[in-house]
Amino acid sequence: MLDIRYIRDNADLVQQNARQKNYDVDIAQLLKLDSERKELSQQVDVLRERRNAIAASMKGGRPEQAAIDEGKQIKVELAEQEGYLNNLEAEVLALHKKVPNMAAADVPVGATEDENIVSKTVGKPTTFSFEPRNHNDIALQRGWLDKERAAKVAGSRFAYLKGNLVKLQFAIVQFVIDSLSDEAVLAKIASDAGLNVSLKPFTPVLPPLMIRTELYDAMDRLEPRDDRYKLEDDDLWLQGSAEHVMGSMHANEMLNETDLPIRYLGYATSFRREAGTYGKDMEGILRMHQFDKLEMESFTAAENGLSEHLFFVAIQEYLLATLGIPYRVIQKCTADIGKPNARGIDMEAWLPGQNQYRETHTADYMTDYQARRLQTRVRREDGTIELIHTNDATAFALGRAMIAIIENNQNEDGTVNIPEALRGYIGNKEVL
Repeated sequence: MLDIRYIRDNADLVQQNARQKNYDVDIAQLLKLDSERKELSQQVDVLRERRNAIAASMKGGRPEQAAIDEGKQIKVELAEQEGYLNNLEAEVLALHKKVPNMAAADVPVGATEDENIVSKTVGKPTTFSFEPRNHNDIALQRGWLDKERAAKVAGSRFAYLKGNLVKLQFAIVQFVIDSLSDEAVLAKIASDAGLNVSLKPFTPVLPPLMIRTELYDAMDRLEPRDDRYKLEDDDLWLQGSAEHVMGSMHANEMLNETDLPIRYLGYATSFRREAGTYGKDMEGILRMHQFDKLEMESFTAAENGLSEHLFFVAIQEYLLATLGIPYRVIQKCTADIGKPNARGIDMEAWLPGQNQYRETHTADYMTDYQARRLQTRVRREDGTIELIHTNDATAFALGRAMIAIIENNQNEDGTVNIPEALRGYIGNKEVL
C-alpha cells in the first residue's frame, strides 16, 4: 500500500492516479476517517495513561475510594473507546488497501488496454511455403497432447502433456536456469541493454504451491478471488503464479544492504480459473486451469528498483530472441498495469497458428507498495532502515513458450525444428 503520509501530502495527485488506473476509491473520505482515527487514538492513549497512573497509585497501600471509582469509570470508558477505535482502524485499513500504487511518470495514460503502446517489434512474422497450423493440431497429430482423458480425470481445461512435448518443456526450463545462473550471460544482457546493474545470478527456487490468505492479500495478488482456487478446509489458496509465493517469502524480515539484490528464479505449477475465456483460447494449452511457469522475483534498494525492472525486461527479450521467436514489446497504460504496479511491460510473441501476437511475458515493478504491508525491509550500511523495492517478471510461461516454438518452427509434415539453444538439452536433436 501507499504511505499514508504521502497520501495526506498529495491527496489530489493520488485521487487522479486512482481514476487513471480505474480504481474507485474516495481519497477525501480516507483522509477524513484517518484524521478521526488519529484523534480517537490520542484520546485512548490519554485514558490508558490515566488508568496506568491510578493502578500505580494503588500499589503498596490502601487505595482511596475515589481512585477506585475513577479506575472503574475509566475501565468502562476505555473499553468503549477502544471498541470504536478498532472499528475505525479496520475501516481506514479497508479504504487504504483500495488505493492503487502511483504510476511511474513514463506510463501512458489510458482508459483501457487498447491504449497500450507497442514500443518495439523484433523479428518479422514467420512465413511458410504451406498453410501453417496451430499448436493444438500439431500436438494432437504427434501424440503430445491428450485433453480428452484429462477432462475425464479433472474436467475441462486440463491436459496430459506427453512424450517430446514434456522433453521440450524441461529443455526450456534448464536453458533458462543455466542462462540466469550465468554471470557472463547476465553481463551480456545488461551491456546490450545499456544498463549498469548488479550481475548477481538468480537463485533457482521450487516454492510452495499454496499461500495463506494474509500474505496473499498483503501481496495484493489475491484479487480477483473468483479467479483463484481456495482450499475448502484450510486458510490456504493455490497460488496463481510463482511470484505470489516468492515475493512473500521475506515477509517481516530485515535484509542487509550487502545482500542485495536478492534474485530468485521460481519454477511452479500455477492455478487459475480463467473465467470468461472462450473460443480459440480454449484450444490446446493456451489458457489452462493448471500451467507451469518460470518466474523472476527480486528485492532491491529503492534507487535500484527501476533499473532492475528494465533489466528484467532485457532478460525477457534475450530469452525470446535466443529461441528465435518474433515478438513485440508493449508498454502498458495506466488502466492496464494493475493496482500494485508502478510500471508494467508485456511481451507478445507471434503465433502463426492464430495469425496474431499473443502475450507471453509480463514485467511488473511495484516500488515499495508490496513491501509496506509485508514489512520487508533493508538495513542500510549506515544503520538506516527502509522498505525494500520488489520486481517480478515472467521468464517463460512454459505452455505459451512451447506454443510459440511449435507454431514458428513447424514443418509441413507436423514435425518441429528445435531452436538451436535448446538442442543440447534434448539429446542434440534438431527436430521433434
